[in-house]
Amino acid sequence: MSERLEPRAVWALLGTLGALVVVNVPVLGSDPWPFHPLSVRAHGILGPIVRAADGEWDLGTIRTPAVLAGLAVALTALVAVRGRTLRTDVLVALTAAVCALVLVPAVLLQVGLRDASAPWYHVNDSTYQIEVAGDLLLDGKNPYGHDYDGSGLERFYAAAGVHSEREQVALTHFAYFPGTALTAAAWRLLPGPLDDYRLFVLLATLASFAAVLLFRAPTEWRLAVAAAVVANPLAVRAAWFGTADAPSLLCLLLAFAFVTRRRPTAAAASLAAAVLLKQFALVAVPFVALMLVARATRDELRRAAVVFGAIVAAGVLPFLVADAGAFWHDTISYGSGTYRIIGYGLSAILLHAGVVNDRYGSYPFVPIALVTWLPATVWLLWNQHRARALWTGAAGFAASIFLLLFVARVFQNSYLIWPFVGIAAAVLLAAAEHVRDERAARAAL
Repeated sequence: MSERLEPRAVWALLGTLGALVVVNVPVLGSDPWPFHPLSVRAHGILGPIVRAADGEWDLGTIRTPAVLAGLAVALTALVAVRGRTLRTDVLVALTAAVCALVLVPAVLLQVGLRDASAPWYHVNDSTYQIEVAGDLLLDGKNPYGHDYDGSGLERFYAAAGVHSEREQVALTHFAYFPGTALTAAAWRLLPGPLDDYRLFVLLATLASFAAVLLFRAPTEWRLAVAAAVVANPLAVRAAWFGTADAPSLLCLLLAFAFVTRRRPTAAAASLAAAVLLKQFALVAVPFVALMLVARATRDELRRAAVVFGAIVAAGVLPFLVADAGAFWHDTISYGSGTYRIIGYGLSAILLHAGVVNDRYGSYPFVPIALVTWLPATVWLLWNQHRARALWTGAAGFAASIFLLLFVARVFQNSYLIWPFVGIAAAVLLAAAEHVRDERAARAAL
């Protein structure tokens, strides 16, 4: 990128970066699991950051780089205040540096502290289980229907101070689609501590920056949206805490980006990878499909459908053949009927209202979804088809996934990253279409 951005665009970007620093610094690293390892031995490649933090989850160690990111934004503002245009490559470097300073240190400290203590300290139970699933695949075993008691996962709950009279249901279910286990298997081939799956999540989060830049849209919008996608507090917390949505979200962003570049086969492949990595991406399938219908020929659509089906089948069929019942119970029944009711969605509202009697009892998710989420999604798709504007597909996905999460049994705070990414993509696509419309109008005069 060798172009130069006008002062107004520069200030809009600097404002976005500054806002991200401001909202991240006070909450960065907050509310971790309350681990108290018996000993911490800093060593290896991450030993220096562990020693810098005195062997503890030190907020100063991870928040200071974020403050320095704010300083870099302020220093750039000293140049921008003269009203000059700035080179785009300089602004790309600044944006990437701000994202890295906000995002990376906390992940490295978490991974380092885990490596300096024990595998069940300074990690999340989902990350731990994903890694175990990867190890099982490397040993030729099926992660679905597997008893995870004895894998070390059970020690995590004790170390994190999680005590319950009920058995931890995660010990008998693997809730993730096959792409997560497959990527974990590949990642676990790395030497420790680099085999921590959170480093893969970190790389996927950072790669989302490049995915947004792939969109055909004005540069200033791409940079601002890329920063918001990578360095928003939800994404920052997910990376160090250990929630693994980022790889699927990266693929979803790539699918949207390839649609704008009129590459339907690449979009379909990216969408298939997103589905294999996380069930939530299934909601995006009809919206992306309609986006492709508006931009591709019949032959292109046929090839895209074949590619999508082949990739999903290649990832799912081996596990269905191995044990279809275990796959269904772990990935579908677990989240909709087994896990306890948590969050702030409809299930929790009904629980507190006394309509649902037990946090662990039955909740009529399927009937509720059929009379609420499904008609709403059909309505969104119909209006997307009528409008034939790309941004309505991303916006429709954001609305649909939020409604589904609201009526679901479980509504984790981390799930909000899904509608957030949909909104970000919609904003970017709408900005691009607005600019094209303006240019067409000027050309017609």
